[in-house]
Amino acid sequence: MKHLFIINPAAGSWDHTKQYTAAIVESCSARGLDYRIEVSKAPGECRRITREAGESGEEYRVYACGGDGTLNEVASGAAGFPNLAITAYSGGSGNDFVRLFSEPAAFSDLERLLDAREVTFDMIRCNDDYALNICSVGLDARIGTDVARYKRLPLLQGFRAYAASTVVNVVRGIAEHYVIEICGETIDAQQTMICVCNGRFYGGGFNPVPEADPTDGLLDVLLVKKVSRLQVASIIGKYKNGQYKDYPDVIRHFRTDSIKITCDKPTAINLDGELRTSDMMNISIAKEKVRFFYPKDLSWQAKEPAHC
Repeated sequence: MKHLFIINPAAGSWDHTKQYTAAIVESCSARGLDYRIEVSKAPGECRRITREAGESGEEYRVYACGGDGTLNEVASGAAGFPNLAITAYSGGSGNDFVRLFSEPAAFSDLERLLDAREVTFDMIRCNDDYALNICSVGLDARIGTDVARYKRLPLLQGFRAYAASTVVNVVRGIAEHYVIEICGETIDAQQTMICVCNGRFYGGGFNPVPEADPTDGLLDVLLVKKVSRLQVASIIGKYKNGQYKDYPDVIRHFRTDSIKITCDKPTAINLDGELRTSDMMNISIAKEKVRFFYPKDLSWQAKEPAHC
């Protein structure tokens, strides 16, 4: 088995390439592993490098050295290649996907990642793109895709960056018109946001569906109806903490394998923090799955069983 480390120097607030390289060389050399290091030079390169490893037919463990955006590219490149297993070697400005595990900090410890076990996770397909964690549309997507801009400012890391983006986007406008086809229903109405969850955490600490299970073949979808500026802070607070059931008249929860969304004009789509734009979204559980490895002493199962 080979080990491929893909470093994204643009992840986080500064370039971690030297730190990553030193740790990789020390640990892999000591263990006599067959490894190589690749450094991404442009958006999309992590996906390309991963795909080329898959096309080789050789067994690889691929380490996404960065944040959620890096992991998204690596997961997208690994889709459809059973000879690849991937993980996050955390070092970006956001490492939300691995927060579903019992000890997220372990993904910054290469020695522990080298002693790993695997699970097979579902992926989200949105039009021609993939997401491993979250796909969102509306206010949430505009907030989420603007977060990177604020994370580069002093004192605006993690949730503070998300809060700053929230304030700016709420001022710009809250709801938009969508036609949503889900679970046999057609919902034609103004919505504040639409979140499609495979994982559990995003946005520096938002945990909208704590029971989401990335192995169950279903997407957890939250539709948040149009709310006023006075209501939005309270609603987002409940939404952030996974208390959607406290607002059944405002937040609807569905569990499904597909959803179609049409809007009046091209709008922002957040795929694990990566921005796409379209006026139509066909979102589903991807036919491709991904092998994901993690430190063997961790667990990831939700404390509360998933429910319909």
